[in-house]
Amino acid sequence: MTTGGGLDGIAVLRRLREDADQPPPVVILTAFADGANTIEAMKLGAFDHLSKPLGREDIRAIVERALARPRAAPRAGGVPDEDEANALLGASPAMRQVQKLIGLAAAGHETVLILGETGTGKEITAAAIHRHSPRARRPFVAVNCAAIPAELLESELFGHVRGAFTGAVQPRAGKFREAEGGTLFLDEIGDMTAPMQAKMLRVLQDRRVTPVGGAGAVQVDVRVLAATHRDLVSLVEEDRFREDLFYRLNVLRIELPPLRERGSDILLLAERFLDRAAAPAAPKRLSAAAAQSLLAQPWRGNVRELENLMRRVSRVVRGPVITPADLGEPAASPGSRPAAEDLFTLPWPEAIARLEQRLLRDALAACEGNRTEAARRLGIRRQLLYAKLKEHGIELSEHE
Repeated sequence: MTTGGGLDGIAVLRRLREDADQPPPVVILTAFADGANTIEAMKLGAFDHLSKPLGREDIRAIVERALARPRAAPRAGGVPDEDEANALLGASPAMRQVQKLIGLAAAGHETVLILGETGTGKEITAAAIHRHSPRARRPFVAVNCAAIPAELLESELFGHVRGAFTGAVQPRAGKFREAEGGTLFLDEIGDMTAPMQAKMLRVLQDRRVTPVGGAGAVQVDVRVLAATHRDLVSLVEEDRFREDLFYRLNVLRIELPPLRERGSDILLLAERFLDRAAAPAAPKRLSAAAAQSLLAQPWRGNVRELENLMRRVSRVVRGPVITPADLGEPAASPGSRPAAEDLFTLPWPEAIARLEQRLLRDALAACEGNRTEAARRLGIRRQLLYAKLKEHGIELSEHE
C-alpha cells in the first residue's frame, strides 16, 4: 500500500498513532505481505493486515467488524529486522495468523505460551515478540528447561549464593536477573519437574526470586515467554503439570502450525534456505518434480528438517538443478509406512489393518507415547486406542 505522499501503509499507520489521540480502526491491504510487516502492523494497532486478492464481501465483513470493535492504540516500537522476516516467512493462512498474533503479543507485557511441534520455530517466535516489544533494548535470555538437569535448574533460573551447595564457589545471579527489564524465554517448560513447577508459579505470582541458599527474595522485572511441544492440557489431566501454572502461562497463546499444514510455504522456505546456503557463483534451484516431492513429504522435523535438507543438497549437488533423486528418501517412522497408492492394491482387510497401524504409530510418535494426546489427535476414545494397539501388537515402549 502506498499513499500519494510516498508513504507506505505502515508509515501511515505509525503517523496516525502519533498524531491522533483516538485513532480509528485501521485495516491494511497489501499485495506483498510478509511476516515482518504483518507483525509491525499488528503491533502498531492495525485491526487486521490482509493480502490481495480480496472480494467485495470480504471487504464488507472486515469493515463491519472493525467498526464494531474499535481498538485502542498500543505502543509503537522499532523497525522490523530482515533476518527475522526471513525466519517467519510464510503466506499460508495458518502462518499469517501466527504473524498477526506475534504483533499483538509484542504490543503488551503479558506472559505468552508458544505451542508447536519440535522444529516449528518456537524460539524464533519468542525472539520476534521481544524484538518488536517495548523491551527490545533490554536482554533476551533463552533457557532450555529440558536440557538442564532437574537438580541444577533452580540455580540456573534463580541463581545461588556462595557456598549454597558443593561447587558453588562463586555467587550467581541466575537467568531471571540476567533478563532484568527484558524477556526470559523458557523453552520446553512441559519437562519441568513438579517441585520446580511450584517454585515457578510463585515467581510468576510475586515477581520475586530467591537464590538457592539465600535468605531473601529479589524483585525482578521480566516478561516471561514459555514454550513446549507437549500437550499441556493432557499433562494437566494426568496430574503431570500444575493446572494453576498452566493458567498463569496461558495468558496469550500462539500455536505454531506444523510445516506439513503450511502448503506453499514449504517451497518459499526451501528456496530461501537454498539461497542462503548456495555460493553466490553457484545458485541452485528446484526442478518441478523436486518441488512436488517436497510438498509430499511429512516433515516430522518441520522447518528445521527442511532447512537441514536444503543445506545438504546445496553442498553435495554439483549441478544447478536439484532433482527428486538429490533429495533422498524422507526419514521413516518406526514400522512400515505403505504408500497410499500401494494400499489400493491390497485386499480390503489388509489395507484397513495397515492403514490403522500407520495412523496409530504416527500419532504415538508425534505425541512421544502420550496415549491421551494420541487418542485426541486421532479423534477416538482412549479405550479404543488401547484396543487397537493390542490388536495390532504395537508396543508403547517403541515411542517412549
